[in-house]
Amino acid sequence: MGSWLTTDFYSIIAAGFVVGIVVGLTGMGGGALMTPALIFLGVGGASAVVTADLTAAAISRSAGAVTHARQGSPNMTLAMWLVIGSVPAALCGPWLIHLIAGGDPGSLNDLLLECIGFALLFAAATYALRLYVNLRRTHDPDRERADPDPTIRPLVTLCVGALGGLLVGVTSVGAGSVIMIALLMLYPGLSPVRLVGTDLVQAVPLVLAAAVSNIVINGLDWHILIPLVLGSTPGTVVGARLAPRVPQSYIRRGIVAVLTMSGVALLDKSRWAPLGAGKDDTHPFLVAGVGVAMVVLVPLAWGAIRRTEGLPMFGAPTVAELEGDPGAAPHRTVSGVGDDTTQLP
Repeated sequence: MGSWLTTDFYSIIAAGFVVGIVVGLTGMGGGALMTPALIFLGVGGASAVVTADLTAAAISRSAGAVTHARQGSPNMTLAMWLVIGSVPAALCGPWLIHLIAGGDPGSLNDLLLECIGFALLFAAATYALRLYVNLRRTHDPDRERADPDPTIRPLVTLCVGALGGLLVGVTSVGAGSVIMIALLMLYPGLSPVRLVGTDLVQAVPLVLAAAVSNIVINGLDWHILIPLVLGSTPGTVVGARLAPRVPQSYIRRGIVAVLTMSGVALLDKSRWAPLGAGKDDTHPFLVAGVGVAMVVLVPLAWGAIRRTEGLPMFGAPTVAELEGDPGAAPHRTVSGVGDDTTQLP
């Protein structure tokens, strides 16, 4: 028992609890936050961290998917085509990355760090794109006439699933961010509830397949998995209970900044040539500079985008309202867009 109760054990519980709260508050960022957090804690190699995170995610997502399925919110046909593409890709991803690394543990770790770094930057970018798409939808005159059960486009949906499956199988990042923005753009008539339900249902077999494949090839480190589940499960419950009372727009902006900084730091740590850092080193001023730029420049850029849509730089619709947060006003009107006023979700 003494070999379990180490500093790493309690550190993983604490990290899992904090990330669980964020996931419960916002519904986003599980793998994208947990994977880099465990890597920076130094509790194991990149492959061990990815495997443990995927296994924990498979456990936690299953309960949420069952709840949505009972409520009838998912589009099961759409989820089926996503799964047909994502599961084979998720199964092949870990084997592909091992093949590219050539069987050398050091090369594999550096390659995984590089892949995770790019995946985090991609996740941050897709979330920003998701906000922009939601902003456009708030005053789309055709929005209310859109079909909530659209005709499924099998080939392109399958390809989206395959891309998301490959990304998750290799890095454990992207099950929600990549596939969600693709669904928003391909099927704009789906309500936010059906989008979330469909994404969650398709993510269960995707994450299970990725976890099984990684366990077969990497093994499973129970010293990471058990404290991770012990910390993240109550954290998610606490976050979900706090969600209606917490201004989530600031949290989401912080997540984007953290994802970007973590992505740059992991690329630095992986000895990515353009950054030129050593194996265990990063350029702290570079990472800090990226963080400052995100905090200062992103709100200004977002305000400029709002102006192009005929909205004030700041104000309604807020980020929280665009994302349909429980604590956001359920119905707000946006005036000054043509002659109409549009009710927000």
